[in-house]
Amino acid sequence: MSGGLLEDAMAHHIWATEQLIDACAALTPEQLRTPAPGTYGSIIATLGHLVASDRWYLSFLREGVSQFANESEFSLEELRSAITGNGAAWMELLAEGLDPDTDIPEFDDGTEIHSPIGVRLAQVVHHGTDHRSQVCTALTSLGVTPPVIDVWAYARATGRETTSPAQEP
Repeated sequence: MSGGLLEDAMAHHIWATEQLIDACAALTPEQLRTPAPGTYGSIIATLGHLVASDRWYLSFLREGVSQFANESEFSLEELRSAITGNGAAWMELLAEGLDPDTDIPEFDDGTEIHSPIGVRLAQVVHHGTDHRSQVCTALTSLGVTPPVIDVWAYARATGRETTSPAQEP
């Protein structure tokens, strides 16, 4: 990593989503479709929404990003491939040294919404965390222990955190 301030946040977002999708591969189709109270919806619908939204956010900053026609019709393998591809695109964008204050307009139902890139990137990370938490809640309700996907687990898994013996003063 080049040390950009948002690179770890975005890399964690992608890594944690990949880990969660991989953990869900052991579920039955019925478990994937089971709704969990207080969450977006079923596990597969929530993961589909998370990945589809990630692509949608990416489309504001990258030309040619295709949108999902129906976010609930994708397999875990397709969602895993899509979020991995999104991750590569996010890292390329961050390496460009984006100006966090650059305004990105959005047009919705006759309304023009303006938000700077910094806010949009914060939303990507927040949105992913929120929905991953919901999937973990749904897994727990099924009696399945969710994977550990916090930032410290990411840091250990990717070598971004190291340990060494304490030095005597």
